[in-house]
Amino acid sequence: MAVVKVIELVGTSHEGWEDAVKNVVKEASASLREITGVDVVKQTALVDKGNIIEYRATVHIAFIVEHHSHLLGTGAASK
Repeated sequence: MAVVKVIELVGTSHEGWEDAVKNVVKEASASLREITGVDVVKQTALVDKGNIIEYRATVHIAFIVEHHSHLLGTGAASK
């Protein structure tokens, strides 16, 4: 049985919101295994002198929580 955890992260980009989402998923993948989905919660932007200078995407990242016995190499079969 899998347990899924959801965390909130903010990605940024100078190109656009889609790129901001891709950036946050790529960065999260460096430290989280088993990412199963992303939900875009909010899109905002930083504006300077009438121009968007940074796109921001607030997302919920879902990933499978690994059971501690899996990490230690022990499981139900070894009991």
